[in-house]
Amino acid sequence: MSQGFKINKQGDLIYFTVQNFTERGGVVHAFSSRHGGVSSPPFASLNLGFHTGDEPGAVKENRKRFCTALGIDAAEPVTAEQVHADRVQVVTASQAGAGALDLTGSLPAADAMITRDKVALMAFFADCVPLLIYDPRRKAVGVAHSGWQGTVLEVGRRTVEAMVREFGSNPADCLVGIGPSIGPCCYEVDEPVVEKVKASFPYWQDLVEEKAPGRWNLDLWAANRQSLIEAGVLAENISVSGMCTRCNQDMLFSYRGDKGVSGRLAAIIRLV
Repeated sequence: MSQGFKINKQGDLIYFTVQNFTERGGVVHAFSSRHGGVSSPPFASLNLGFHTGDEPGAVKENRKRFCTALGIDAAEPVTAEQVHADRVQVVTASQAGAGALDLTGSLPAADAMITRDKVALMAFFADCVPLLIYDPRRKAVGVAHSGWQGTVLEVGRRTVEAMVREFGSNPADCLVGIGPSIGPCCYEVDEPVVEKVKASFPYWQDLVEEKAPGRWNLDLWAANRQSLIEAGVLAENISVSGMCTRCNQDMLFSYRGDKGVSGRLAAIIRLV
């Protein structure tokens, strides 16, 4: 794990935080692990996704445990219907609780959320890249869900741009945490995906490594990081966990590693 991240433990519950965020203060945040919940295999144990096939009561209890460990009311977080696109939803305190304790209340068709209100934003992952963004100067936060489709659409960049547009943020003030997700060691894609990468990134050759004819390993971490830098975020303000979900299935859920039947990790952020 990168030096920019810290492992935190509360009893059986384990989660990760970004040291830059903690040092600046004014925000509570975390990337979850799979430890500290009540779900049974194959969702053992801190599955935070309702859409997985897990028992809803277990997911609700898991979310309560995760939020409580962070000092957040479990009924408060706002969640979004993640559709592998680049739409950014501006969230206000009036939307608190949307999708917090059930699936149906999530904000429709969004993969990123931003706010200046004191309301928690939470998104879910199991290989896709979680992005947390914090502007300590303008007191604004964001979360984005970036799988390969979101990455080629530059959803992280769109989130920063939305913070600039809506809140007057300066990208150079923003801190970013790129959380645990599938790494370039394990993320094999085919030619159609690489063609999308080529179309989005002039430096695409730095992001892929050919492993066999028509098969490539893709570095989602580097793609998201470079896209954020091009949006004006300073390189030194971006922390990458470097922790691959598929390589660390004892600690993290991996959709690929679990062959499609997997729990979900969460990224959460809230101004205080």
